[in-house]
Amino acid sequence: MPLALLALTIGAFGIGMTEFAVMGLLPDVAAGFGVSIPMAGYATTVYALGVVVGAPLMTVLGTRMTRKQMLMLLMGLFVVGNLLTAVAPVYAVMLAGRIVSSFAHGAFFGIGSLVAADLVAPHKRAGAISMMFAGLTVANVVGVPVGTLLAQQINWRATFVAIAVLGVLGFLGVAKLVPAQPIKAASPIGREIAVFRNPQVGLALLMTILGFGGVFAAVTYLASTMTEVTGFAASSVIWITAVFGLGMVAGNLVSGRFTDRHMMPMLYVSLVGLALSLAAFGLFAHNKAAAIVTIGLVGAFGFATVPPLQKRIMDHAAAAPTLASVGNIAAFNFGNALAAWLGGIVISAGLGLAAPNWVGVAMTVLALGVAVVAGTLERRATRRGDGEAGPEQQRGRVVAGSGGAVGSAEEGVAAAAHS
Repeated sequence: MPLALLALTIGAFGIGMTEFAVMGLLPDVAAGFGVSIPMAGYATTVYALGVVVGAPLMTVLGTRMTRKQMLMLLMGLFVVGNLLTAVAPVYAVMLAGRIVSSFAHGAFFGIGSLVAADLVAPHKRAGAISMMFAGLTVANVVGVPVGTLLAQQINWRATFVAIAVLGVLGFLGVAKLVPAQPIKAASPIGREIAVFRNPQVGLALLMTILGFGGVFAAVTYLASTMTEVTGFAASSVIWITAVFGLGMVAGNLVSGRFTDRHMMPMLYVSLVGLALSLAAFGLFAHNKAAAIVTIGLVGAFGFATVPPLQKRIMDHAAAAPTLASVGNIAAFNFGNALAAWLGGIVISAGLGLAAPNWVGVAMTVLALGVAVVAGTLERRATRRGDGEAGPEQQRGRVVAGSGGAVGSAEEGVAAAAHS
């Protein structure tokens, strides 16, 4: 394995840790700043909204820089944001730090996937990209529980200091190990924007917002639910988050094996499974055994949606997929922000800490409805022989975009994939 790939994996691990660590720290953050649990949940909301804004913004900026320069800039932002979060004297400054660190998220995965692909032989590119994204999923199995342990043994600020250290290691690794590359000609922005006129692209983005957003309705308030509703001790949150992380890894791996051949069936199954798992968590959150099983299933079915959701947007925007792929990352995070915000509303309304699960159920069912509509329209277009070619007809076409730090159309496999 090229050492440069290890540097990218460390960066992905740090980004995954800063995104998900809050779910184990929420009670500590709320107590530290003297705010309510729903108010503390905004730490998730603003991060996700920062990715929504930052992903396309940093991608456009990247057209004037080399990939290596852009990755170094992103890791620098990541370090600054997490340090600001760690030393924040008031809650508003903490939220500002979350926004700064979120700007590194989307573009790092988009650009990093292309760099990873270039580090190995053509027939090993998909494996190299998977290796980088392994950092994101492993962060949920190892990083988030470790972050929760640091918060319990020292304080929640120590967790973000540790994440900043990971960012420094990622920055140094990129600076030392990633080879320099020339700036490439930028893709015409008009061609990138034009793909959004395809109704299937819009439907795919809506599926992403609603489908994956349902996961965050539950996990944003996971620590509070497990301690105050289920009755676990605060120390148990460490291994509970690991159970969720293991579910993520399993769901992502299984879905990845079947998505290429059975994308829409895989999407239907994962959305139905996610809706049922969220409903079960809402119903049985008071039972320790049932709560553990269902939170693992939420992780598994939730991340089983990621490969088909990402592949669908890339299939239907294959002519110019860079901005669409980055837009899908933004859609994932917009759904996260929406779910966390709606979850906070139902808690504030006095419906209880388990109530956000029903927000997740509603979002997931709506996503399933959108998926059925999109699949029906696609089949009709295929029978007529007109309209946008479906995923099966587009299989094998190149899916990565062109331009600047984002790369050329022939270079990327799964550019800007969330996982």
